[in-house]
Amino acid sequence: MGVFSLTRSLIVIIQFKNISYFFITFISLILISYSWWRDVVRESLIQGYHHSVVIDGLKLGIILFITSEIFFFVSFFWAYFHRRVRPNIEIGQIWPPHSIISFNPINVPLLNTIILLSSGVRITWSHYAIFKNIIVKAKFSILLTVCLGIYFTALQGIEYIQAEFCLSDSIYGTTFFIATGFHGLHVIIGTTFLLICYLRIKNIQISSNHLIGFEAAAWYWHFVDVIWLFLFISIYWWGK
Repeated sequence: MGVFSLTRSLIVIIQFKNISYFFITFISLILISYSWWRDVVRESLIQGYHHSVVIDGLKLGIILFITSEIFFFVSFFWAYFHRRVRPNIEIGQIWPPHSIISFNPINVPLLNTIILLSSGVRITWSHYAIFKNIIVKAKFSILLTVCLGIYFTALQGIEYIQAEFCLSDSIYGTTFFIATGFHGLHVIIGTTFLLICYLRIKNIQISSNHLIGFEAAAWYWHFVDVIWLFLFISIYWWGK
């Protein structure tokens, strides 16, 4: 109900320019999520309910969630490839359309690619360090990954500000901003996820024996990395 109300509040913003309903539903969803995840942590650390069957169920859950996210981005790539391969007459049958000045892929997009690939290496090292109980290096590595995620988001924001086209500039602007924008949102979510894992490691809530929360965050971050590689190759490089 919280997710449904949040989606409905976005329609209210578009139709009636009213954001109060959005804030109410968003805060309620945050509180529900916090209570839910707090109980999951409590069941694991204090009550000891996370035996092998429960852990396998949690892993399956995050795998199914990431799979659904993959298909979410497949729809954006489908729309982009459909118009990239066969641009219609309304946009001059060329790609990018007339009056669209696309980004140079070897500038900020390439830098963001290096940032995300570097963050993927750091999060993998952090995973290894936790598994080997090298907690100090694990905390440093995951904190560096969080900083790289924030840096990526800042660069993408600067890129949006400097863009010479907008969301309503033909199918190119729509697919570009929706695909890269939703990816940017996932980076913010993943960065928050990793920051919470850092705080949990600091409070000795994640260890080599209680690793499922960190593994979920690491898998999600690798998913974000892979999606960005597809975005960089197809939209920034091939779509120029």
